[in-house]
Amino acid sequence: MTTTAVETARQALGAVGVGLPVSFTSLPPYDAQRAAAVRLERAGYRAAWTNEVVGGKDALVQVALLLGATERMVFGTGIANIWAREPQTAHAAAALLAEAHPGRFVLGLGVGYPEQAAATGREFGRPLAMLRDYVGRMDAPTSPPAPDAPYARVLGANGPKMVALAGEIADGALPAMQPPAFTAQARETLGPDRLLLVGQRLEPDQAPDAAAAAIRAHVAAGADHVILMAPINTDFTEGVNQLETLAPALTALT
Repeated sequence: MTTTAVETARQALGAVGVGLPVSFTSLPPYDAQRAAAVRLERAGYRAAWTNEVVGGKDALVQVALLLGATERMVFGTGIANIWAREPQTAHAAAALLAEAHPGRFVLGLGVGYPEQAAATGREFGRPLAMLRDYVGRMDAPTSPPAPDAPYARVLGANGPKMVALAGEIADGALPAMQPPAFTAQARETLGPDRLLLVGQRLEPDQAPDAAAAAIRAHVAAGADHVILMAPINTDFTEGVNQLETLAPALTALT
């Protein structure tokens, strides 16, 4: 956790980001993902976020490829699953991305679900304790050591206890699909020195004014950055088209 990483992320992310459309049944080919990232960057968005499940894809590899395909866009994991990799490996990968692309990567971490822990042969345990232990072990010495490159580290946090933990052991929190009242409570818990990144549902065919109003409500409540997230299993191409159409109304908010 560093003040520099928090301030760098705030400036780089801006007010609005986009979540790449997610499906749990299929993954768009890399060429489609790369083209989408380039289109969204050209549309004026400053940040894009990708999800992770255990198996099927590796979010950090995906982010590495998309960082290389774009020029300025910040990429974040929303959320990288702690069951997908060992904590020291997560830190080493994140630090290498930060070294290769300074100021363009944010690591979001989350505990996921019991089924995901079971898929790796482990027990889910107590989420708060599991995440505390994981984050604590990320910075354990390794040989060779990870690159000495700063990056912001945030926790997926949809409840007040997890928000409090994020304020204690990470650079901030990333709640998703919560109302602005929750955002205000989270900001009060985190204080001014932590990042507050918020996932906001993007409705199909949502009007630009309505999307902008939802973003403004979270920013007014204390969010540093709002991520527009299409419903799960939104068609990838249709979701990207919608985000591109909304860009003129939303990128002005940054």
